[in-house]
Amino acid sequence: MRRILTLGLVLALMLTAVAPALAESSIVHVVRPGDNLFRIGLRYGVTVDALVAANGLRNANYIWVGQKLIVPSGNYPDPDVPSSRVHTVRRGENLYRIALRYGVSYQALASANDIVNPNHIYVGQHLRIPRGGSSPSPQPPSPSPSGTRWIDINLSAQRLTAYVGSTAVRSTYVSTGLRRTPTPTGDYRIYVKHVSRSMSGPGYYMPNVPYVMFFYRGYSIHGTYWHSNFGQPMSHGCVNLPTSEAQWLFNWASVGTLVRIHY
Repeated sequence: MRRILTLGLVLALMLTAVAPALAESSIVHVVRPGDNLFRIGLRYGVTVDALVAANGLRNANYIWVGQKLIVPSGNYPDPDVPSSRVHTVRRGENLYRIALRYGVSYQALASANDIVNPNHIYVGQHLRIPRGGSSPSPQPPSPSPSGTRWIDINLSAQRLTAYVGSTAVRSTYVSTGLRRTPTPTGDYRIYVKHVSRSMSGPGYYMPNVPYVMFFYRGYSIHGTYWHSNFGQPMSHGCVNLPTSEAQWLFNWASVGTLVRIHY
């Protein structure tokens, strides 16, 4: 019996020696389902390495629900509002829409999360929102004369807005040109309209593209039936709209309507 007690005392002393000391300025986080060190670190504004060192962890990828972790001293954000710094990707979202929501550029969001291809994110992914993001770009001033119908296309926001003077009457997400096939910027005017038209180019052929409005050379605004990933660049330079939105815009705009495209 005495030997058992002695062994228990020795084990307790060993655990006490290994356990990290809790500083007065530190707090304790209890691991919950879905937590990992990266997410916990973002929540409290500390690095994974700091959490590993503070808790004497041997494997940064192995923690368990209910485990108590010492969070080293630092400037802690409110732990109950992690969404101000971390966004969990939901179904239907893409990097461009998330960046627009938080008022940052999608390039800054990709850089903050080491994303090489901004078209590849997945449901459940935790994205760190960089600080110091700028507000969404303001709408450009209304062209004169007042009361004129015109179309604004914001490439940074991937959004098309129809205006009458300075009043927005309809707005929708769009998909504009990819980096290698960009949509041209500047002021243009619709010069021809087609209810339906086939389109082709290097590596693609799209029959019966609906509600096509050409505004510059072979560039047009048109409906899209082959994808629904609006809100991020997808095209060879044209402006892709949901077909229902393209139909509305086709009926609203006329030949000569101003199309202003900018970042």
